[in-house]
Amino acid sequence: MRNYLLGVFCLFYFLSFGQDTTAAKDFSSKEFSIGVFETPPFVTKTPNGFGGMSVKSWKMVNEKLQWDYNFKEYESLGALIKGVEAGEVDFSINPITVTDNRMKRLDFSQPYFISNTGIAKKSESAVWKIISNLWSWKFLSAILILLFILLVFGTLVWFFERKKNEEFGGKGAQGIYEGLWWSAVTMTTVGYGDKSPRTTGGRVVGLIWMFMAVIILSSLTAGIASALTVQSISDEIASIDDLGRFKVATVENSSSQELLDLYQIDYITVTNGEEGIEKLLDQEYLFVYDLPILQYEVKEQGLEKDIEILERSLKRDYFSYSFPKNTALVEPINPEIIAVLKTMEWSKIIENY
Repeated sequence: MRNYLLGVFCLFYFLSFGQDTTAAKDFSSKEFSIGVFETPPFVTKTPNGFGGMSVKSWKMVNEKLQWDYNFKEYESLGALIKGVEAGEVDFSINPITVTDNRMKRLDFSQPYFISNTGIAKKSESAVWKIISNLWSWKFLSAILILLFILLVFGTLVWFFERKKNEEFGGKGAQGIYEGLWWSAVTMTTVGYGDKSPRTTGGRVVGLIWMFMAVIILSSLTAGIASALTVQSISDEIASIDDLGRFKVATVENSSSQELLDLYQIDYITVTNGEEGIEKLLDQEYLFVYDLPILQYEVKEQGLEKDIEILERSLKRDYFSYSFPKNTALVEPINPEIIAVLKTMEWSKIIENY
């Protein structure tokens, strides 16, 4: 995760608009209520209280502020955002992604973490992928077309040779079978030499088939090879629109959901990252969510061999503290966040997670 902070100091100082810019107030006598929702590795719940990257960032920020505070836990991300908007808490340190829609409802601090929206999928064996493709309609249709063409030319050459060439002897099905064998041998250029047309009509058909077989064989070979190729989902997803071909899950009220709504991608919602991983394993959904959270959940549950996180990311995300609109708290907190970002301690925290 160490690379996610690259360029953070180039961000503009304030992401919030319309906030109170009056002289700094004395908050030493107030106890602040901070909203949290368990979101590992940023906010984790332990018997000793809350921990995680976001909690550690706040404790470092508060070393100079020295504010009194308590944590108020919410059961979902949506409830947390609504609670901050309604002023039920003074602010939240959860990793809330800054989006246009959210900026209309909330104020935000200087971002303290740069992330990406990632995609996780269930890993699949390459051997099993090939076996399953053998039964795909794309592969079977290529084989059926090939057999049909072989049958057509085999029947034509038999029709001309059946009375004058004992190599194509036999009536009905037996004769057609001999013609089919000849057309297959000719197309593959095996050249057994056990059969060859002798009549003018048979040789004309054979000549036409020889030239056509070169073109048909190359085309069908490409089609069959394409059907058997193990193509990863990562290669199939060139843009967000490509997600429409898959079953997709994301966390309710997350910035990932806003992204899917924007591109009109069908999806189902889950409560958190852990539930999304379960859905991915049980029903083979693509799970679209914040990349560091996906990486943490997969590692924490020991699912590195079962779940693949695609290299392609969908968008850049900026995690910030969130506040009710027109708060006076952003102004004193922002300089401290920037100071924390410059420390080696914060870099080590990111590296450890």
